[in-house]
Amino acid sequence: MRDEELSLFIKAIRFASEKHKDQRRKGKEASPYINHPILVADILWSIGGIRDYKVLISAILHDTVEDTNTSPDDIESIFGKDIRKIVEEVTDDKSLPKMDRKRLQIETASHKSLEAKLVKLGDKISNIQDILKNPPVDWSIERRNEYLEWAKAVVDEIRGTNITLENYFDEYYKSYFNK
Repeated sequence: MRDEELSLFIKAIRFASEKHKDQRRKGKEASPYINHPILVADILWSIGGIRDYKVLISAILHDTVEDTNTSPDDIESIFGKDIRKIVEEVTDDKSLPKMDRKRLQIETASHKSLEAKLVKLGDKISNIQDILKNPPVDWSIERRNEYLEWAKAVVDEIRGTNITLENYFDEYYKSYFNK
């Protein structure tokens, strides 16, 4: 990354950290929520070999509009139109019922930009890692299984995006069911 890109990436970490400061993950450890978007960016960088700074910044910001008081305009004013577009593509419409949101993720996944598909892959990998290592405390085995099946359905719709990330997802998915 060039200096300007790295500066914007660090600004995104600071921005997302502030936005998610009072949020925790649902697992027993109740880790700070910000660990999740940082892990998504790390997965994209380390596993997927992604070097596009807009994708990495979008990974850091991917839940800010959906889960905090951040608007798409806020994202655009600080990070630009391209990053806003990617973040909007991976943001669920919280006004819809949960089952509709989940169905729409599957139905619309293949129509997303390459950048949004990459963020989605990193997000699903991070989430299934959590389900394996530190599952939400109130989730039954059945709910975990349903989540993993749903996540696989989303990933199946974006296959061909990054084979390394897809294989990494598949390894975690298989390890869960082959315990």
